[in-house]
Amino acid sequence: MSFFRRWIPDQETLERSRWLAWLAPWLGQPALWVWSRHGVALGVSIGIFFGMLVPVAQIPASAVAAIVLRANLPAAAASTLVSNPVTFAPVYYLAYRLGNMVLEPTAPKSASEKDSEAEQKATELHQTIHGSEKVGFWQGIKMMGKPLMVGLAILAVSGGLLAYVLISLIWSAHQWYKMRSGKE
Repeated sequence: MSFFRRWIPDQETLERSRWLAWLAPWLGQPALWVWSRHGVALGVSIGIFFGMLVPVAQIPASAVAAIVLRANLPAAAASTLVSNPVTFAPVYYLAYRLGNMVLEPTAPKSASEKDSEAEQKATELHQTIHGSEKVGFWQGIKMMGKPLMVGLAILAVSGGLLAYVLISLIWSAHQWYKMRSGKE
């Protein structure tokens, strides 16, 4: 736990943040700083949810949610970093693909049909980017936007739920191990 506490911001750091200064009156709540199984699991799940779903102002959004839900605030703020410049492209690509699968369920296609369909979508996207008259810019954004938003929502909810369950299980197993081995 000391490893994580070293990297997670403390109360004073968050109060000095220009994005979170307006939350200073609420940052003194003791429940926001307690390292309990439920508080940390909820904080991480909130952070992952906002980290995946909201492209900007993730930390303030997760801080507000942590205050309202009385989750561990440092865990919520730190776990928003699940989406960062390194993970951004793979996460958004996965979300786009997932959104397409959900929005366009089809019967199994042959490999040539899949290749043809992928080539057509790539051509439409290329034309959108380069301003072709066939597909307008806003139409292209709309084409990409809906599958991307659906995919991001699915990843955000499932990632948050999975994080809560995993942290709760790991925390409980750790506590059980400490109790069994007499290391209390």
